Amino acid sequence: MNTPNKLTLTRIILSPIFMIFFLMDNVYCRALSLVIFTFAALTDLWDGYLARKYGIITNFGKFMDPLADKILTSTAFISFLALGYVKAWVVLLIIIREFFITGLRSLAAYRGLVIMPTASARLKTVLQMTTIVAILLYINAKTITGALGVGVEIFESTLLVQVFEWMMMITMIITVLTGIDYLIKNAAILKTVLK
Repeated sequence: MNTPNKLTLTRIILSPIFMIFFLMDNVYCRALSLVIFTFAALTDLWDGYLARKYGIITNFGKFMDPLADKILTSTAFISFLALGYVKAWVVLLIIIREFFITGLRSLAAYRGLVIMPTASARLKTVLQMTTIVAILLYINAKTITGALGVGVEIFESTLLVQVFEWMMMITMIITVLTGIDYLIKNAAILKTVLK
């Protein structure tokens, strides 16, 4: 159990903790949830950097690192859905894609094959994290101004809500497209796995 793998497991452990704090309608809990999510997201960059720098890339890391990302992002999207900030069908498509690909990778791993994430899949993860942090910042700012009794017009703006809807829509489209790209690029391996 090397440091990159410990960081990956930390990301998985922090996911439900983030959700618990985020769903509490409290200024301090919401702020803490933002800190927890940001730290968890940064562990993704950190574990990848350490694994490459010191040449400690393992099969466990190859499989668990992308899974940890999916757990963290899915937890955030479900949390947003619970509070009515995102549309259910958009979140559903993202989660179906994520865990369908994870299922195929698990099956491949069971057969002794490791399917590496594609470059576009890594870009998709960055896009998801960016969208989540943007929405988290908005919700935190809205929670803080509400607690202070300050009426900030921008937080009631339908334009801002539409911006987040478009961000989620673009994130969902890229997520689905990278899933298709993943299937095409790994078609030969997947045919072997599904035999």
